[in-house]
Amino acid sequence: MTPKVRKAVIPAAGLGTRFLPATKAIPKEMLPIVDVPTIQLVVEEAVRAGITDVVMVTGRNKVALVDHFDHAYELEHTLRSRGKADVADAMERISEMVRLITVRQKTPLGLGHAVLCAREAIGAEPFALLLGDDLIDNDDDPGIGQLARVYEETGAGAIAIMEVPPGREHMYGIVAGDWDDAGRLRIRQMVEKPKAGTAPSRWAIVGRYVLPPAVWPLLTDTKPGVGGEIQLTDALQGLAASDTGLYGVQVTGTRHDAGDKLGWLKANLAYALKSDELRAPLIAMLEDMVASAKKAAG
Repeated sequence: MTPKVRKAVIPAAGLGTRFLPATKAIPKEMLPIVDVPTIQLVVEEAVRAGITDVVMVTGRNKVALVDHFDHAYELEHTLRSRGKADVADAMERISEMVRLITVRQKTPLGLGHAVLCAREAIGAEPFALLLGDDLIDNDDDPGIGQLARVYEETGAGAIAIMEVPPGREHMYGIVAGDWDDAGRLRIRQMVEKPKAGTAPSRWAIVGRYVLPPAVWPLLTDTKPGVGGEIQLTDALQGLAASDTGLYGVQVTGTRHDAGDKLGWLKANLAYALKSDELRAPLIAMLEDMVASAKKAAG
């Protein structure tokens, strides 16, 4: 039987230069979506999909990520002494939601290299890969769980894909292949950020993957490319061409690009609008701001 997906890798070693100066001293993964760090939303998605072990690949100045998922005894004690047991319980649940393993990517050699850093912790098991810049909002059926089901049904790798507007293909890794009766794309071709007018399709990879152990030797054999980086896409091309295979899956849920300033702002608004406490005052505030901006613009 195909084993269940119980482990996940979350690369979190990047510098977060698009959010400087905010990320000069704070990991970009700790930037909040309303009042929850982005990294917590990603871990919660994994946990809701049945993941028990998260391997977080970190770099220097990322200790806040580890601390966030640890007990904060002084904080919890102080909250309880002030009669805020419900808040203290919520903080305690964060530290108990998953078994966290951290490994250090000492040199920034690309996403493929970051995944390779987790190999020993993952072992010979299938694993989920979640990029912290991507959020998939689906309270009923977590995006990574949808991919895990495809792996468990087929034994093939599975990656999340979405159709992007014409002219934006150059911003993504693009895949092409054959659709099966279950609505999955059996991937035959992959191109990383194709030049304008050369993309084989408009189906783009988004930051969720479930990969079989067969990907490890492919990653190990992948040679550094542009900038001396080891590209995950190169290994995935080998997986797609192998007997194991690779599927593209349109996951259900709302995807937010939290690694982009506008995308991060949109994610904050979208999650705030889900809040019973914030929805009405936020709508009123936005209507007032839009009206004022239109008036000022003439």
